Amino acid sequence: MAAAAPLIAGAPFAKSQTPSPPKRSEIQRVLPITKFYDTPNPPPAGKPGELIRSEEFDQYYLPFSVSAVRILYHSRSATGEDVVSSGVVLTPSEGNPPAGGWPVIVFAHGASGVARPCAPSLMRNVGHGPILSMYVSLGYAVVATDYTGLGTNFRNAFLDGLSNATDVINSVPAARAALPQLSKRWIVVGEAEGGLTAVAVAEQENEIRDPGYLGAMVISNIASAREIYEPLPSASGLMLTALAYGIKTVYPQFQVSDMLTEKGLALYRNLEQMCSQESTMPELSAMQTVKPGWDKNAFVVQYFERSVVGRTRAYGPIMVIGSDADQAKVASRTSPVIAALCKQGDRVQWQRYSDLAPGNLIGDSVPGQISWMEARFAGRPVTSECR
Repeated sequence: MAAAAPLIAGAPFAKSQTPSPPKRSEIQRVLPITKFYDTPNPPPAGKPGELIRSEEFDQYYLPFSVSAVRILYHSRSATGEDVVSSGVVLTPSEGNPPAGGWPVIVFAHGASGVARPCAPSLMRNVGHGPILSMYVSLGYAVVATDYTGLGTNFRNAFLDGLSNATDVINSVPAARAALPQLSKRWIVVGEAEGGLTAVAVAEQENEIRDPGYLGAMVISNIASAREIYEPLPSASGLMLTALAYGIKTVYPQFQVSDMLTEKGLALYRNLEQMCSQESTMPELSAMQTVKPGWDKNAFVVQYFERSVVGRTRAYGPIMVIGSDADQAKVASRTSPVIAALCKQGDRVQWQRYSDLAPGNLIGDSVPGQISWMEARFAGRPVTSECR
């Protein structure tokens, strides 16, 4: 799992409550929030995964061979409330789908903030345009959810694997309603912090048992949410305030002031104001942001417990693609997670790259990704680290 810093894969937060005018480079990279994303809160009743609306969209920086359709659909919050998520579906723009439809890769993105503009479907490159386009060029459809609250006018459950996994699972029937040429067969791929979401999808599918679900791929070293914030000095003030925001989303009775200092609260109040790659903000250390004993707060403890990996058996195989560039993190985080997954009977394959920096992992591990994907859709046997 990606370390806590730097925040939010290319999308730091705003500096003050009054955002400065966007720079030209921001205008080029970030798209405006249109009426397409607006829904009442609470929304009109709908079943989880029910499509609300869709629209073709041609303003992304994607190859002409890739078609994009935005989707808006019903999901569920951690408290069971009807919420709305947005996302984008990418398909080949030429040629006919194979018998049964385009096989589907559902993409779970890493941390991108909590503000509405942080949604990947509002980024010109859809967050990971080259990689997603490569998947499409190989004959797959890509369904990429934003997660509730990114794009739509609801609160985001930052780094909550269960909430984000629910959005991922519900994006599948919604995408198929918008584009019937999609296959019923799908896998989930989680990048960086999205790896936690991918495993949570696998665990939820053990109860759902969708016959079309074929497995989960994690492209990062993996750890629980608590371990992402340990040791504390490596966590940025932005990550800690975003964590507090997520806790407040899942547990509305949580008092943010019990966790954050005055400086932390000032930063917290800015989180929904802006999300931009070009924003400059005063950096706060962890010690400046949170109060002593913050991690002993009952709501913080419960929030971390929700995302512990390896307590519910997964449905389908799991592939973990990680980097050994930081040996300490691999030994102290990923290895125990793999052991926990194996202990409960999961089928786990762990592909380790010794010479890749974590930031290069998603691009440089493509051959391993494709090999595993092809095997899943072909129904070939899986290999496993577990004995």
